[in-house]
Amino acid sequence: MKAEVKWVEGLKFLGLSESGHSMVMDGSGGESAPSPMEMVLMAAGGCSSVDVVDGLTRHGQRVSACRAKLNTERRDTAPRLFTKVNIHFEISGDGLDTDIVDKVTADSLQKYCSVCLMLGAGVEMTHSWEVI
Repeated sequence: MKAEVKWVEGLKFLGLSESGHSMVMDGSGGESAPSPMEMVLMAAGGCSSVDVVDGLTRHGQRVSACRAKLNTERRDTAPRLFTKVNIHFEISGDGLDTDIVDKVTADSLQKYCSVCLMLGAGVEMTHSWEVI
């Protein structure tokens, strides 16, 4: 996998993915686009959501919606690393088995989500979930 990041102006950058997609990032605290740290957080939510929806589907669950709400704590001084990340999944579906939901959400953070596993080496990663 490859990517490229080009400086646009000020502290604005354009990320270009190998698959041909682009995303603007703003190092000015997210004034005009997500900051790079917001992008990392969204990547963790996206990656883990893929695992959850895929896992539920593979277990025969009829999932109709999945929302991941992420909260973080960061260091006060530079580098302002995440110290804690919690992903709360709101999952809807028909007749969802809560034991399967519990297993699939835990497995995402502990076994499958590449982004969460990379963050987890230095960040306290937790999750919670509810069936809606």
